[in-house]
Amino acid sequence: MAHNKDKVMIAMKKAKTSLNKVMKMIDDNKYCIDVIQQSLAVIGLLKSANMTLLEGHVDHCVKNACKSGRKKDIEEKMSELIRVLKIAQTK
Repeated sequence: MAHNKDKVMIAMKKAKTSLNKVMKMIDDNKYCIDVIQQSLAVIGLLKSANMTLLEGHVDHCVKNACKSGRKKDIEEKMSELIRVLKIAQTK
């Protein structure tokens, strides 16, 4: 994961900060639509972090499995990708 750790951590920290703001908005009884918009921004940040993780996984882990030529490793990485993409589609 070290290949994109800094970029992912920045996105996660931004999401955390934004989520804390959303929680404060709720405590302060802010207008519902404003809270929803900020909540959607947090979701966007998390999706961006996940995409960065996925890109790094493909660029590093999947490529290395393919380069190795070991069928079992390649099938494992492909199975992981399919599993995670199925989960992402439902979210």
